[in-house]
Amino acid sequence: METVLEVRNLVKDFGGHRALSGVNFVLSRREFLGIIGPNGAGKTTLLNCLLGLITPTKGEIRFFGLELEKHQVYILSRINFASNYVGLPLSLTVFENLVVYGLLYGVSEIKARAERLLKLFGLWEMRNQKTRHLSSGQMMRLCLAKALMNDPEVLLLDEPTAGLDPEIAERVRKLIKAYQREKGLAVIFTSHNLHEMEELSDRVILLNKGQILAEGPPQELCRRFGAKNLEEAFFKALDLWEAENVEG
Repeated sequence: METVLEVRNLVKDFGGHRALSGVNFVLSRREFLGIIGPNGAGKTTLLNCLLGLITPTKGEIRFFGLELEKHQVYILSRINFASNYVGLPLSLTVFENLVVYGLLYGVSEIKARAERLLKLFGLWEMRNQKTRHLSSGQMMRLCLAKALMNDPEVLLLDEPTAGLDPEIAERVRKLIKAYQREKGLAVIFTSHNLHEMEELSDRVILLNKGQILAEGPPQELCRRFGAKNLEEAFFKALDLWEAENVEG
């Protein structure tokens, strides 16, 4: 399948701390890639590098065959990002938020696209409400609608279901997966919910202390580590990594 993202030997240092240590992977069109790891594993640092928010110490990031450093504005017009930890302007209405982001991205037929997305995410009836009045689940759905305003080819999601109650989290997962399949999106998805990862991902990267411990389809990782599920596979991979590093 067509490759839309290549990450080669990515390293990021913050002072004396190495947050990413030689990370390598590719992402294909239509692929749903999950990235899991404990706090401090480097997940958010990796996403910030992919978004051009921080500059890697070394290594290369290519979207659509183009270097991110040299073609950042063009690349960012073709990708987008959503997170449960990033808010939207609270004084704007739900509809106004999408219109503003549509203008920033130069979207054509902004109002029609905003209406379509708000209906898709079940927010049309509250389009005239101030964003500050939304629940956490509604806010996350609005963030997802915002991230899809420019019809991106690659979508980066940082723990989009964190803090949501199980029913709302399940609804968000279904919306993401349905849209991804319909549009052929390539998605990178971080989460601490390993059952969620097993359900959604075509392929999973296990990340710890800035290094990739293992990667592959969830079922393959379970077979490789003799595990019943992805959660067990992750902890077995982590135990092996720690044993090898202690011995080293």
